[in-house]
Amino acid sequence: MTAAIALEDVTLRYGGRDVLRELTLVVEPSEVVALLGPSGCGKTSALRLVLGFVAPSKGNIRLGGDIVSRDGQILRLPEQRGIGVVFQDLALWPHLTVWRNLAFGLGSRKLPRREMDDRIRTMLGRVGLADKEGRRPSDLSGGERQRVAIARALVLEPVAVLLDEPLTNLDVGLKRELLSMFRELLKEQKTTAIYVTHDLREAVTLGDRIAVMGEGHIVQEGTLDALRARPSNGFVQDLVDALP
Repeated sequence: MTAAIALEDVTLRYGGRDVLRELTLVVEPSEVVALLGPSGCGKTSALRLVLGFVAPSKGNIRLGGDIVSRDGQILRLPEQRGIGVVFQDLALWPHLTVWRNLAFGLGSRKLPRREMDDRIRTMLGRVGLADKEGRRPSDLSGGERQRVAIARALVLEPVAVLLDEPLTNLDVGLKRELLSMFRELLKEQKTTAIYVTHDLREAVTLGDRIAVMGEGHIVQEGTLDALRARPSNGFVQDLVDALP
């Protein structure tokens, strides 16, 4: 089976410093991988490479088997990659309604109006916002804005979705609720995803597999049981020991 996303022996260098070094990560079709690690370890930089915002200094980025970036070159532009993204700050358009936030990306697809309306209506219903389509982001709660952001990404029916710590600053109960919803939506649509987090609980709840990052590379990958059974180093040991 051809991997949906693959970072192959990737190094990313900024100002003479290796932000990522010889990083390899493979995500299979319909798999959700939680990319776990502390701030500054390179998680968001890895997402930026997949999105095509930056090129690797060395190594390949593949989508569906095709090389889209390699050795300092971007071969396929971000808008040509078909990837949805949910940023940490959500990046919703503040002046647009919920409906228009979802319609904005679909507009470039030149879909028939009825198909576009049906997709938006269905997605808003799935995330529990059918009655909020006319509201603006400022009129919504934090949890509702998170729902708009995931809906906006998934309504595009992307080849993959990248989520960069979208639940920061939410309380534990709301995080649990939204993680459950995210997982259900991703599995329902068979969407490949990378979920970036520094919270092991989030990683365990959402990820089929956890990839632990430290100092610019993957330290260990596997399920929580696998990490617990054979941690590769003290860093991984401390992570799994912190979870009851």
